[in-house]
Amino acid sequence: MKIQILGTGCPKCKKLAAVTEAAAKEMGIDYQLEKVTDIEKIVSFGVMMTPAVVVDGVVKVSGCVPSMSEIKKLLVP
Repeated sequence: MKIQILGTGCPKCKKLAAVTEAAAKEMGIDYQLEKVTDIEKIVSFGVMMTPAVVVDGVVKVSGCVPSMSEIKKLLVP
C-alpha cells in the first residue's frame, strides 16, 4: 500500500503523517509512506486544502487531521 501525506510541512501535516504511520503500524499493513510537499504535485491530486491523505493514488481525506480510528477506516483495503 502506498500512503502519501500531502502538505507543506506545517504542524498539522506532521501530525497527520505521524498518526497515519502509527495507524498503519498498529494494523500491520505493509506500506510505503511518502510526504509530498511540492505544491504543484499536491494540486495535481485535485487537493485544495492540506493536509491530505492519499492511499494508492486515491485522495481519502483533505483539509483536516482525522482521529486514529478514522484513519484506520481509510486504510482498510
